[in-house]
Amino acid sequence: MYSDKKSGKTSQAEVPKEFEPMVIGKRIGEQVEGSVAKLEGFKLQITGLSDNTGAPSRREIDGTRKAWPLLSGGAGIRGARHGLRKRRMIRGNTVSSDTAQINAVITEYGKIPAEQLFAKKEKKE
Repeated sequence: MYSDKKSGKTSQAEVPKEFEPMVIGKRIGEQVEGSVAKLEGFKLQITGLSDNTGAPSRREIDGTRKAWPLLSGGAGIRGARHGLRKRRMIRGNTVSSDTAQINAVITEYGKIPAEQLFAKKEKKE
């Protein structure tokens, strides 16, 4: 998924198999070429990940490993009360073959207007 901070809209794109090596090994916060998500001339910044089991990733956990830290807020914790801490399974901050979703933000725009990227596709009847 990628989003545009200017318009506040998001869209989803599949990473083709031939572009997967360009993404594997990147960490949260690093920039990726937009051609990975079929966005020529764009640059995307990775803001988050989740693996094929649905576990989110956190910037504090290095590598691609799974960890069970004691969390009090942030990714992996919903509606934590003051003082409440829970142990949750979290992924590391690096993209691997187990990564199912990459969340990204557009940082540099290409020649295509952003409105065309987020245009709704008409359903065929």
